[in-house]
Amino acid sequence: MSVTSTNFTLAMPMQSSLGFSHRFLPSSHRFSQLPITRFSPAPTSLKCRGSLSSFPLVNDEKKFVEAAKKANLVPLYRCIFSDQLTPVLAYRCLVKEDDREAPSFLFESVEPGSRVSSVGRYSVVGAQPTLEIVAKENKVMIMDHEAGNLTEEVVEDPMCIPKRISETWKPRLVEDLPDAFCGENDSSCACGWVGYFSYDTVRYVEKKKLPFTKAPRDDRNLPDIHLGLYNDVIVFDHVEKKAYIIHWVRLDKHSSVEKAYNEGVDHLEKLVARVQDVELPKLSPGSVALQTHHFGPSLKNSNMEKEEFKKAVVKAKEHILAGDIFQIVLSQRFERRTFADPFEIYRALRVVNPSPYMAYLQARGSILVASSPEILTRVKKNKIVNRPLAGTTRRGKTQAEDELAEKLLLSNEKECAEHIMLVDLGRNDVGKVSKYGSVKVEKLMNIERYSHVMHISSTVTGELQDHLTSWDVLRAALPVGTVSGAPKVKAMELIDELEVSRRGPYSGGFGGISFTGDMDIALALRTMVFPTGSRYDTMYSYKGSSRRQEWVAYLQAGAGVVADSDPDAEHLECQNKAAGLARSIDLAEAAFVQK
Repeated sequence: MSVTSTNFTLAMPMQSSLGFSHRFLPSSHRFSQLPITRFSPAPTSLKCRGSLSSFPLVNDEKKFVEAAKKANLVPLYRCIFSDQLTPVLAYRCLVKEDDREAPSFLFESVEPGSRVSSVGRYSVVGAQPTLEIVAKENKVMIMDHEAGNLTEEVVEDPMCIPKRISETWKPRLVEDLPDAFCGENDSSCACGWVGYFSYDTVRYVEKKKLPFTKAPRDDRNLPDIHLGLYNDVIVFDHVEKKAYIIHWVRLDKHSSVEKAYNEGVDHLEKLVARVQDVELPKLSPGSVALQTHHFGPSLKNSNMEKEEFKKAVVKAKEHILAGDIFQIVLSQRFERRTFADPFEIYRALRVVNPSPYMAYLQARGSILVASSPEILTRVKKNKIVNRPLAGTTRRGKTQAEDELAEKLLLSNEKECAEHIMLVDLGRNDVGKVSKYGSVKVEKLMNIERYSHVMHISSTVTGELQDHLTSWDVLRAALPVGTVSGAPKVKAMELIDELEVSRRGPYSGGFGGISFTGDMDIALALRTMVFPTGSRYDTMYSYKGSSRRQEWVAYLQAGAGVVADSDPDAEHLECQNKAAGLARSIDLAEAAFVQK
């Protein structure tokens, strides 16, 4: 291992934002209430104070001191009414429009099962990470924004670095903060590591069979891994109409418990003031109405020509007939240029395609806008959960049509065979890191309904081995079989041969690992990637005194190839999946971009 260190002056933006849905936080790990009383009067510049009234607080410095005896991470928080404050608005309080390269996130959720989208209980907003980890082909940058240090390391597995840091944490677990990060119908990361792991993260695990030297061309130069360590978050409880503004105090950064408490209170006061400084939001100039059959420019700009993709499908079928693999997922990447801002597109995506894992994630080198229906893997109180989601059909217009669609889906031999194959892969992934005899298929071939489609889903669980952590679970699972194939490693070797560009964030995962060690990582499907690096061909649109930047959106989609696959049908499936994402760009352009 080689290490070099360099001091640098920070230029981090002062904005911050925090938000996760209940599907991202563990319900079992609740954090004790440590309310604060020393709040100075709200600033006179407040634009919307009435909507942010806070609940009465009790002097709890003694409880903080008591918690510090057994922990080195203690949360302070303030609870406010959120009935006139949305996660989108809170994000904009913390991250301004021109800070598109500031690491930050907004995570939300929509409950399955209803035609009318049902908002998940929790949303989480986060910004201004105190620490960042950026990995690219064994080279890792560690940016400590508190100390003002940048350290570079060369390691075989970059995940060993956040794991090493996490091992020093002793968080105080208590009762009154909401669970909002790693649970089934609850949440609990508030907070810890948040970021993404690209598809190419697997190359750190399968070094011999999937080396970087054999990977497809890297035409975007995006990090393999980007993580931010978030001590400040805002958790919205949409059921109780409350928002929790949370600051985690790291005791090892202070000379005494008393100083830690006082400085923690001061920090929290400033965070609350920033959230209270709400400006009246601007309404979108255009209509939100967009017909479901309407699409903007067709997605013809792919990294593979149609005939090239069809030849790849034919080649994959030859390997299937030869017995090398049973199934493989081949993808292609489409490019769409737009003057709509990525955050505007995220707002549109919430309308067009609400899903259990909604994410707006500003990372180093790119912005991710996602509406994933599926987890990659989850760990909660040492219970591992994988949920293969494969087999899809549109919902019926009536209950009778809906029931018929379900029956036809479950009687489709091809869909069911593919799903069972992926369940077996999930069992294998979970079994690698689980205690002997603990792996179970708790739910098999269930139907999961969403607003427009239904999926076949299964749930595989296991109990984590005592000497392992969430990081080991992630290594074993990423990428899942639903985006690679079976057998998994051989399928990925063929993907390296048949696809022309590195996948990057697509088919990897995004989410977080909490201070408690729980983890919830969503599968990066239905995910758009907007590079933020320097470009010399950036176009601008000028309307009066305002200027809009042209963005490049990458929309990637794949199709599962089996022995009887039709190359034309697989190509069309990729187009249709990507076109669903493109609709959110159409809507954002119609609603926000004045033409």
